[in-house]
Amino acid sequence: MGKLQKGRVTMTLEARNFFNRFLHNESIGGILLLICAIISLVCANVPELNFLHDIWKQDAGISIGSFSLNMKIEHWINDGLMAIFFFVVGLEIKREMLVGELSSFKHAALPIFAAVGGMIVPALIYSLFNGGTPSANGWGIPMATDIAFAIGILSLLGNRVPVGLKVFLTALAIVDDLGAIIVLAIFYPTHALHFDMLLYAALVAGFLYLLNRNKVRGLLFYIVPGVVLWWLILQSGIHATIAGVILALTIPSKTLINEVRFSVRMKYLLQKFKDVSNSEIEVLANPHQQHIIHQMDNHIEEINPLMHKFESALHPWVTFAIMPIFALANSGVELSGGLMQDSIPPVAIGIFLGLFLGKPIGIFLFSLISVKLKFAELPSGTNWKQVFALGMIAGIGFTMSIFIDSLAFDDQNLVNIGKAAILGTSSIAAILGLLAVSLTCRKKR
Repeated sequence: MGKLQKGRVTMTLEARNFFNRFLHNESIGGILLLICAIISLVCANVPELNFLHDIWKQDAGISIGSFSLNMKIEHWINDGLMAIFFFVVGLEIKREMLVGELSSFKHAALPIFAAVGGMIVPALIYSLFNGGTPSANGWGIPMATDIAFAIGILSLLGNRVPVGLKVFLTALAIVDDLGAIIVLAIFYPTHALHFDMLLYAALVAGFLYLLNRNKVRGLLFYIVPGVVLWWLILQSGIHATIAGVILALTIPSKTLINEVRFSVRMKYLLQKFKDVSNSEIEVLANPHQQHIIHQMDNHIEEINPLMHKFESALHPWVTFAIMPIFALANSGVELSGGLMQDSIPPVAIGIFLGLFLGKPIGIFLFSLISVKLKFAELPSGTNWKQVFALGMIAGIGFTMSIFIDSLAFDDQNLVNIGKAAILGTSSIAAILGLLAVSLTCRKKR
């Protein structure tokens, strides 16, 4: 009977661990994103399924007393749900800057230089083909890298890829996200700026900063002002998703208890837990153990920063709900009418060459310059061929590129051409990038 109980406990733990790994697996999120993009593309081009595509154009709103906010469902997704996505991105950037790959100049130099090159060169290539045309404002489209897709593609090769190369791609994509956020905030406002709303938003951000400084840790103390901040920025003219990044920067990252104190207390409580144990398996803890468990839970709560709590709680929702919904609502392109032209439009050429050539050239060139100037060094176990191959994978624009595409043009035909170019180029970059990394990374024996 004891063996059967142990077997059940082991199976339960394995199932739980598998579920946790599934929820935090970037590659699965990338695959789901691709499936949703294909579904959206099919719905936009099959007349019988057009009604699914038209759902996003329906109006929806919130009314509380005299206050009301009405937008199309598509805008609720792009301005509302994507603010949560940007909030999680902001938390990831903050974490990396505090304790991760961007926490010191030595660690951050290479991905920062690479990301800057991977943004400047694609923008220049795009502008070369679109300067002075109605599509000139789309220069920001080929600047972005889709972190979920890129890491998902790289993970398909398993342990053949050096750890340093994976870390480099992750850090590069995070810096790339930060650059895209800055470009989005400055160069792609949704309407004319209202400085009074920006002033109110700054006051709310200052209030959130004071909460952080005074070690306030309650979730609602940040969620409620965060919603107000989102509404103010939505009204200000700057894209509302920037509110998510600002809110992320104000979330406390420090713990209420230091590491040494936590370690000593937990060792003491674990020993105490063993002392009062009656050696039973899978039974309700006795009153003494319940009290000890409660104390341990309090200490874990104290050592776990609020920033990590938000990130852990929201990451599965972003990966398996928000991003797929965004793909369903924004990837539908009608492959007919104005999209089909005798000659390839400049916007499509700029996006294709910007993502497919600009990304690897920019990342490789700026990485090489930073290493030659001794500002940075290559990750251990990697070479320059792998860096160029990695740059090809970074040409997967998708999420952020589509997001900027929807803001860059007033002409819906240009928006559709841009989306089609992004989807096509990202697919080519994924396939050829995977092949290039596979060829440059020798298979381990």
